[in-house]
Amino acid sequence: MTQNGDDATLVRRPGIPDLRSAPDGAEPAPPQDPQADQPLQELPQDRNQALLEAAKQVGALLKREGHLFALAGSVAAYAHGGEKNLQHDVDFAIRPEDAEAVAATLHEAGLTVYTPPEDWLIKATCFGQPVDIIFELAHRPVGADMLERAQELSVDSVRMPVLAPTDLLWSLTAAFSEHHCDFGAALPIARALREKVDWEKVRRECGDEPMPAAFFFLLERLNVI
Repeated sequence: MTQNGDDATLVRRPGIPDLRSAPDGAEPAPPQDPQADQPLQELPQDRNQALLEAAKQVGALLKREGHLFALAGSVAAYAHGGEKNLQHDVDFAIRPEDAEAVAATLHEAGLTVYTPPEDWLIKATCFGQPVDIIFELAHRPVGADMLERAQELSVDSVRMPVLAPTDLLWSLTAAFSEHHCDFGAALPIARALREKVDWEKVRRECGDEPMPAAFFFLLERLNVI
């Protein structure tokens, strides 16, 4: 993986979409202000608000270009009424076949876009904040049906598609494993959205995996569900 601060350098790897910085034979467009003709805004020192600004900017770009996508992760939970206690990045879900087009949209807007070693997402940087563009959630490709179930909500005054609460909690719960089992991050989200989630569906989708089962046990003992 290579990356520099002046332009997006994308690593090509078999098995994922071929991400290009610019059309063949064309010089990459120089990075431009993500706010178009407006001066680059000074971001607040508060990290939560900085992440929201990045989410708003990327969401607006994807929406303007007509991409099928949905906001995911802790910012999606906030949009559904959860706490403004965001995690370390902004997450968007897209279909695998749309990765190259989405990467091009972000790159043309002046954002740094690159391919990490993980083969289920691409990464971008907006206003200095990390943005994950995910095309596989809990080891399953993101499908059009999930994105079409997304609800258009206001994200700090910018409306965009947001994963439905049931899909959001499934994506968090089904991802638990022996190597990733941070119940502390998911618990406040589950508590805040519990009345909006089809918990039986989440339980069915998670099957008999032990770590999700342990999370359900915790939710029951705490009277969340």
